[in-house]
Amino acid sequence: MKVSTKWLNEYVPVADLEPLALAEKIERTAVEVASTGKLEDGLKKIVVGYTLDVKDHPNSDHLHICQVDIGEEEPSQIVCGAPNIKAGQKVIVALPNSRIAGNVKIKRGKMRGEVSEGMICALQELGFSESVVPKEFADGIYVLPEDAKPGEPVFGYLGMDETVIDLDITPNRGDLLSMRGAAHEIAAIYDREVTLPVPNVIESATDEIADHVTVSAPEELAKPYMMRVIKDVKVKESPMWLQTRLWNAGIRPLNNIVDVTNYILLDYGQPLHAFDLDKLGSKQVVVRLAKEGEMLVTLDGEERKLQPNDIVITANDVPVALAGTMGGLETEISDETTTVALEAAVFDGHRIRKTSRRENLHSEASMRFERGVDVAAVREALDAAAVMIAELGEGQVVKGVASVNELETTPAKIKTSASHINKVLGTELTVEQIQAIFDRLGFETIVAADELTVYVPTRRWDIAIEADLVEEVARIYGYDNLPTTLPAGQTTPGSYTPAQKLIRQARQTLEATGLDQAISYGLTTEEKAKRFALEEALPTNLDFPMSSEHTTVRMNLISGLLDDLAYNAARKVNDVALYEQGRVFFRDEDQTRPREVEHIAGAVTGLVSDANWNTTKQEVDFFYLKGIVANLLHELGVTNESYQAVAMPDMHPGRTAAIYAGETYLGFIGEVHPNTAKEYKLKQRVYVFELDLQKVIELPKAAKLYTPVSKYPSITRDIALAVSADVTNQQIEDCIRKNGGAFLKDIKLFDVYQGEHIMDGFKSLAYTLVYSDPNTTLQDEAVTKAFEKVQAKLVEEFEADIR
Repeated sequence: MKVSTKWLNEYVPVADLEPLALAEKIERTAVEVASTGKLEDGLKKIVVGYTLDVKDHPNSDHLHICQVDIGEEEPSQIVCGAPNIKAGQKVIVALPNSRIAGNVKIKRGKMRGEVSEGMICALQELGFSESVVPKEFADGIYVLPEDAKPGEPVFGYLGMDETVIDLDITPNRGDLLSMRGAAHEIAAIYDREVTLPVPNVIESATDEIADHVTVSAPEELAKPYMMRVIKDVKVKESPMWLQTRLWNAGIRPLNNIVDVTNYILLDYGQPLHAFDLDKLGSKQVVVRLAKEGEMLVTLDGEERKLQPNDIVITANDVPVALAGTMGGLETEISDETTTVALEAAVFDGHRIRKTSRRENLHSEASMRFERGVDVAAVREALDAAAVMIAELGEGQVVKGVASVNELETTPAKIKTSASHINKVLGTELTVEQIQAIFDRLGFETIVAADELTVYVPTRRWDIAIEADLVEEVARIYGYDNLPTTLPAGQTTPGSYTPAQKLIRQARQTLEATGLDQAISYGLTTEEKAKRFALEEALPTNLDFPMSSEHTTVRMNLISGLLDDLAYNAARKVNDVALYEQGRVFFRDEDQTRPREVEHIAGAVTGLVSDANWNTTKQEVDFFYLKGIVANLLHELGVTNESYQAVAMPDMHPGRTAAIYAGETYLGFIGEVHPNTAKEYKLKQRVYVFELDLQKVIELPKAAKLYTPVSKYPSITRDIALAVSADVTNQQIEDCIRKNGGAFLKDIKLFDVYQGEHIMDGFKSLAYTLVYSDPNTTLQDEAVTKAFEKVQAKLVEEFEADIR
């Protein structure tokens, strides 16, 4: 919501406040402020000019040579290419050495051989957004009103000298989506009086509203619903003051009728819509839900297929507007309009939100209906708009209001106490101080000893319970003024659950092995969601997705990681190792909501290490990633994992393995299929894994016991033996460990040899055995005895030749 301090000052005095200080106060007390400033900031030497003469440029088919009065003794010659330039116009002139939008400096120069002393500007060249420039001036220069004086700065004429504070409104503070709501808020912050004008409607003495229109609407769709009629209007350009207020608020001026509805929307926060009554074709206006298959062409020219949940305004049972969102093209206000049917209502915000999201029509009106409007101000806003239309359009307001479902609005009654407020805030405020804060907010208060009964006006529909009152006291009193206190009473020490500990350990382990954490979108396409899934399940699609790329909740983590790899590859980062831990979503048959399952996945591509002066480069391969996964499972206490070759869609055949712990399927590991990698524009081989972390959490774990490091020295013995080639290293280590005695702590294989001096069918293996006693220094005799037993058993079991 863009708040002009000049407009605001008409309701509450703020002229004496420094704009930045005001913005900071709002931000500390109410809502965030996105920006503060004037549109003229950074611009200079831009004045009003009057075109005395305009003739075609002799060396161009589109340029014009203009003689422009800029308030000096002699006119200035300016070359201009605008198609709408002509003599007798008040225009915007950037003088030589001036600055326009984008810090562009305008210099005196020549254009096709003719001197040009400055520039005749369009609004866009002064920093106005394309979306607010009146359509008739969208492709040319802007023409100022007749009362503009040549030589004077243009900023005052265009409203560029007004400070605009852009409020970033939160969903619960819809009351600040209006100038009057902002005035009440700032008046409360600074303890100042609010003065709001009340419309005085002068109605026709002869015409009755019933002769022109009647209305009907179900209470669940519109409560209330009202219409006024203004006859004999003249549709024309709005006065300059109205146009500047609209474009300073980010709204394009159109004509005096539509501009009034937008002005009242900004002023009261009440959306209105103006129909050309003669185009309705019926006196009976009915609000209803759309029928399946009904069509409506909206004001933006789009033909829309309506849904049964859409609220429509109908005449002759034909939709003429999408209620609370956008009007219909066939009944829009045009230059030929003479009778205006003006609508004001409070539509069901839930349905408006669904319609606006589905149709991507996030209008100023729909935003306010979604957040709420003041039901007590609907009639006043309608009257104010009718008065303005009659005044600016030289028309007459028809007597009476066609209405249905009118409400008797009463303030919300909420009880609280000074003791409760002080207990929550840690303050020592008196009842009088608290009552004064409620008075500043415009809340009527009845005090009985420590108790306060507060009557909250309907303009603050966000306040409904006692806690809301406490918050109001806190923010108006000032968050900075609240005392700092330590918690009192017993505290419960927090700790992670076993599942949380395991998840954190998994992250730490993968990071320790060189993988970086990634956080991908939880939403993706349905095709990507179904890929790499660890179990059969149905996808879960969003009813109102943000985009075509985010329609379905994910069923795997690998798709997101591949997107991340593609993002890096597009920026020439080819050596990437990522992991992600998060939830995936599986939906079972006949279930609306999916199951949430903890997963962890990794994706690596490129080089493990670059080539160096003494090493060659090492590329990522299956076994590199398998080592990472094996280490992860070991650290998590899974000891009986196994790998079995498996065929999977989108994975390389023959290079993919399923991962089991006993009989429990945990996930898979392997190389992404080249065709799938090509879809992601990945030119290198990509290896991935994904594990069901929930199953890992539920598995029995090997206990980890801490063994203190021995302070006594260890003794090593080396043994080399020749054995049959079919004897495995694991068999030999098992034999050594079984017969090595209580002091054997470690076994290391340090050499394997087959070849010369070794008989065919045999191999030589060499081991280092480490002995240690944590309680005393080992004696050689004890180690020698244990070592000789190992040698004897190796000879006995494997017919080993001890070398």
